[in-house]
This record gives sequence, structure tokens and C-alpha cells, in this order.
Amino acid sequence: MLTQELVNFIAVKAYNMRVDAIRMTTQAKSGHPTSVLSCADLVAALFFYAMRFDPQNHKNPNNDRFILSKGHAAPVLYGVYKQLGIITDQELMSYRSFDSALEGHPTPRFDRVDVATGSLGQGLGMGLGMSLAGMLDERNFRTWVLMGDSETSEGSVWEAAELAYYYRTDHLIAIVDVNRLGQTGPTVEGYNIERDVQKFSSFGWHVIAIDGHDLFEICAAYDEAKKMSGKPIVILAKTVKGYGVEFVEDKNGFHGKPFSAEQEPEALRDLAMRFKAEASYDNSYVWRPNLPPADEIPCTQNSSIDEALYSAKLKTYLSEQAHKSAGKELVIATRKAYGEALAALGDTHKQIVSLDAEVKNSTYAQTFEQKHPERFFQCFIAEQNMVSMGVGLAARDKLPFCSTFASFLSRAVDQIRMAAISRSNIKLVASHAGVSIGKDGPSQMGLEDIAYMRAIPNSVVLHPCDAVSTWKLVAEMARYEHIAYLRTLRPDTPIIYSVDHKFSIGGCHLLRSYEVAHVCVITAGYPVFEALKAHDILREQNIVVNVIDLYSIKPIDTKSVIEAARRSNRCVITVEDHYLQGGLGEAVTYELRNETMKITCLAVHKMPRSGTPRELYAYEGIDAQSIVATIHNMVGASS
Repeated sequence: MLTQELVNFIAVKAYNMRVDAIRMTTQAKSGHPTSVLSCADLVAALFFYAMRFDPQNHKNPNNDRFILSKGHAAPVLYGVYKQLGIITDQELMSYRSFDSALEGHPTPRFDRVDVATGSLGQGLGMGLGMSLAGMLDERNFRTWVLMGDSETSEGSVWEAAELAYYYRTDHLIAIVDVNRLGQTGPTVEGYNIERDVQKFSSFGWHVIAIDGHDLFEICAAYDEAKKMSGKPIVILAKTVKGYGVEFVEDKNGFHGKPFSAEQEPEALRDLAMRFKAEASYDNSYVWRPNLPPADEIPCTQNSSIDEALYSAKLKTYLSEQAHKSAGKELVIATRKAYGEALAALGDTHKQIVSLDAEVKNSTYAQTFEQKHPERFFQCFIAEQNMVSMGVGLAARDKLPFCSTFASFLSRAVDQIRMAAISRSNIKLVASHAGVSIGKDGPSQMGLEDIAYMRAIPNSVVLHPCDAVSTWKLVAEMARYEHIAYLRTLRPDTPIIYSVDHKFSIGGCHLLRSYEVAHVCVITAGYPVFEALKAHDILREQNIVVNVIDLYSIKPIDTKSVIEAARRSNRCVITVEDHYLQGGLGEAVTYELRNETMKITCLAVHKMPRSGTPRELYAYEGIDAQSIVATIHNMVGASS
């Protein structure tokens, strides 16, 4: 119940947070104090009035969650945890120092942070993912997301806004700190809050507009938000940037600028004059947190994989497909195998969820949807938000598999980068990789994906060539506890592995292995079959070729690659359906950098065009005949 006493107490907490924000940013000589000064009232009222959480147990699954989407205001987050007694003043003053978990923008190095923020426009999508996780688990926690008005210019915000209404996430509450000023000048709408009301209303949200410095209005808005059902809620709070420090209030040019040691006393005096009652408060009020209920909901988490059942399903699937092929060679696209494998994995791994960007009949995520519809989320053509939703779901102990075309996943590279900073256990699967997709043309061909996924910290990059390897690697992805990427193909490919073959992250298979060879061909995905054709042609010419299926491009089985290369006259050819830069060839070359090797990299060098896969492979010089010609040149030069 809101009383004058409680409001006075919240006001003191907000004042203390403002003081600490000035102190810690001045100490660090960097940071964003004016951004904290505008939102301190909103955050204080949230933690000390509206939120239901246990300050001593952040892991309680029934806790309300808080996401500071405007991550540059990190001092307000650290400040509130000081007021809660979670961190000390000494820890607070270590802000932005090398050994401190209190980084310039929040990351999970500080154990009260679920997701990393600071790249603006992503917090709402993450909050949507968390809210969906709560709906799946039938938990009643709310997810509160504090955003800045500048970041609402990001398209990903409106992707999240649309999906939040679509899924009726009434436990998702956004708070927009409308302080009018961005980094270099006024925001798009400034203080025209009616325009913001119209925008969110048009997306189906329940909108509440308030004075963001009136604690009674703030608390009333939070109460109203908690009573709403059937739609997400946004609170548009008009605030003043730099509020409480007269010489920076509502003035442009102070974003991201801490007060100097000489300015700090004046800023603190301004605060003390503005908040006289708060500065002299006797602190006698006894505050008790609004604790969530005990965890009485049965835990459905199951992170294990029933190996026997999973393998049996593979055998059944292959048998069914062989029967349908009516005696012809069994060919299955790896994208189809992915859909079947994920659905089978979902039978035993109850935390797996599938997200798809409106291409489920191409990625074959629809197979999972058909078997586990309650755990499938259609994200429509909004890849950035899909990844953010996945990060939010993972933060609430789900295991999200996000799928789309490889070419379109590039839109979400920033979200993937932030997922890595969040230490997120998210899985990304991209189909239609390479020029092998054929006539759809270059706009649909993922040819950069290996490069950017290799660059992501702790990522795994996998590229299977057949249904069996795909099936096995989907399970390996699920076991891996960081970001994992699986690249799948549009065309059907033959089955070359038995169901008993073992696959591992960081592994490879020698498909053709000789103790003494002329050259070693290292490849992955569709070009595997071109390499095998080249091997057969050259064998007839008494040229011996080792062939490696490097299905794990990151990490690489360096030992096996080096041993095979040494047995191959120290001559290596890499073949990939990807641009040269950042791809398999450069990855292999790096691993062989300390060996004396002759290396040639075949990759997509020319701008592709529409055509058949055969025509395109010949055009790019990555087909069997190109491999044969390259080996002839290499063998001739070394003889």
C-alpha cells in the first residue's frame, strides 16, 4: 500500500542514487550521470514499490525481472543495488575499473544482470523472450524494461512491440524515460509524448503517460500496469535530463560527460538544495521487500538427451525416407534433417524452444512446430528481434534454436554480438547457405555467415553435409553451453555416414584417407560431394587425394588436419561455398600457419548470379573439375 511515508522513503533512495551516480562517474572519469539523473525516480519506485522480488536470491524463478535497456545508465542499476545492501560503497566506487564487475554498460559479470545491454534497441526484445518463458512455465513474474526515448528510433524496438502484442504478453512492462535529449541533440519526438502514445497504441499496447518525477504518479502507473491483462504495457515518463543539477538540466551537450573533480561539489550542492528533505532524512522507515511466493511450481526442466531414443529416431527416420525413395539413392537436404532432429530432440529435452523468422517451411522449423506447438514461436520477418527474444528465453533457462536463411541472419549480427556478451546459450541455424541454392540469386545466398559467426567469442560453427551428420550435430549444439551456429543446405545431398558415426564439436572426418597422398582437400557442406567426385576422377589418373569433411569449422580439429596434410605432400586445397574472407579456407590456413605447407583456397570469388548449382559451382571454380584442375597444377608444380 502506498503511503506518504513510503513515498518519502523512495524519494530518499532516488536522491541517494543520484548522488552515487555523480560520485562514481567522477571517480571513473567516464560515464553518463545526466542519464541517471533523469530516471532515478523511475528505478527507485520500481525496486522499492512495484517489483516483486527477493533481493537476496536473484535466482528465484518467481522474481520479477528488470532489464536496463538504456545500458549507458548503468550507475542507476548499481546504485539501486547499493541501496538494497547488495554491494558496498567501495564496490560501487570501483565502477568501470578493470577488476570490477560494474562495467560501463551492464553485463552478467555483475551477477544481478541477466542480459548484457548497451547496444540500444535490444532490451525490449529480450524482455519479450523472458515474458514468453514465464508464460511457458506458468509463472507470474513480470518483466520490466527501462528504455530511453532515443532508442525508440531503432526498428528492433518496433519489431518487439508488434510481437509482444501478437503474443499478448501482459506481464511485459516497458518504461520509456522521455528526457528529450539524445547524445547530440533532441530526440525525434522530443517532448511530443502524444506522438509516442499514438505509436505504441497503434501497436496494440496499453499506454500510460506520466510525469516521471512525480512519485505518486509513477507508483500509480505501476499499479495500473500490474492490473492490465491481454496486452503489453508501456509507461511514457516525461523526465528532465540532468534532473536536480541546475547547470546541466535539460541542456544539450552533457550526454556521456561526467562531472570533473572541480564540478562535483557544485553538482552535489545542487542536488542537496533541490532535495532538502531527502538530504536530511532520518532513515527511520523500515522497508520490507515485496517477496515472491516460494517456488511451488513443479520444475519441468530437463537438460539431458536420451541418447538411445534420439538415435532410434534417426534410424526410424532414415528407414522411412529410404522406403519413400523406392530403391533410388537416398538423398535428404540437411535443412530437412535439421527440422526432424530438432523435433526428436524436443521429445526428451523439454527446455528446447524453436523460433523462426517466417521461413519455417524452408528451414523446416515447422517440423518442430507440428510436434511441439506450445514451444514454437513465429517471429515473422524480424530477425533482429528473433535473436533478442532467444536471448531472453535463454536467460530464463530455455534452450532456444533460432532459424532463418543464412543471408537474412546477417541483419541480426549486433544482436548475436550482444548475445555473446550476455554469455547466452542460444543456438542459431541458417539454411540456404551458399551459391548451391541456385536460381533464387545472390540476394538469397548466405556467403558471409561463417566469417561473422567465427568472429563471435566462444561461438561454435558447424557445417554438416548430410542428414546423419546434421542429426548428430544438432545434439552436440544442445550440449554446448554458449552460442552455436549450424549451417544447412537447400539441395538434397546423399547420405554418406552410417548412423553409428560419431560427431563432436571440434571434430572432422577423413572421408578418403591414405598414408601417402599427393594432396589433401579440406571442405565442408555441399562441396564435400564435389571433392569426392574429384577424388574419384584423380584416382583413375593415379593421383591420390585425402579428403577431409571439416564439419566443425570452429573449433577446428587442428591435429587431424596437420597430420593429414603432412601425409599429403604438405599440399592442401580448401574448398568452400562461401566468400574467401573469413571462411573455411582462412580458418584452415591459420591453423597451418606454423607448418611449411603449400595451400590453395577455392572459394566464391565472383558476384554470383541466378543459375543451377552446377552452373554456379563451375562459375565460381569450386566444382569437381575446378578441384581437379587445381590439383593438377599443384601436383605438377611440386613434382
